[in-house]
Amino acid sequence: MAKQSARKMWADKLSGKTSMSSSSPIAVGKNQFKGLVLGIDPSLRGTGIALLEFDGKKQTILIKSETLDLESKLSQPECIARIFLAVESYIDRYDIRHVAIEQTIYVQNFQTAMLLGAARGSAIAAAAIKGIPVFEYAPLRIKQAVVGFGRASKEQLARTVSNMTGLKKPLPLDEADAAGTALCHVLSHKET
Repeated sequence: MAKQSARKMWADKLSGKTSMSSSSPIAVGKNQFKGLVLGIDPSLRGTGIALLEFDGKKQTILIKSETLDLESKLSQPECIARIFLAVESYIDRYDIRHVAIEQTIYVQNFQTAMLLGAARGSAIAAAAIKGIPVFEYAPLRIKQAVVGFGRASKEQLARTVSNMTGLKKPLPLDEADAAGTALCHVLSHKET
């Protein structure tokens, strides 16, 4: 049998033409992940958060998602505090096994990089304080795992996330990125 690209395999899987075999490079291992994953797409003014439940089979349920739209009148410390409190609220309310967060992408502007780092640090700290394992994934890795193509657009990722979670319409982009990060974690993580 000829090898297929990851992109083609995912396209076939999403269209229902085939199911991915365990020999697929991005199929979940024999011991599939079960539980809740909190996906986070950090940003100082628009952090995406998505909570997904995985049953260890093929069922993926989006429990809740939101975008923290923080007004420009809020100071940087106030935004960081709100991100921390939002993540902490999810952790306190749900039995979250893992947190998956998008890594900071390369940015040419030093100030932007600092703001993204502060937002990420706030979310990571909220999970770390509660003893929840945090896993980080590069944006290209997330798109590769979920869409099958690392250079996919945000809109392609949002549509694929909708298909994988059974939603009728795509999530807002920041929420879709957060859900994609959680999906990437489950597709990449090997249970022991």
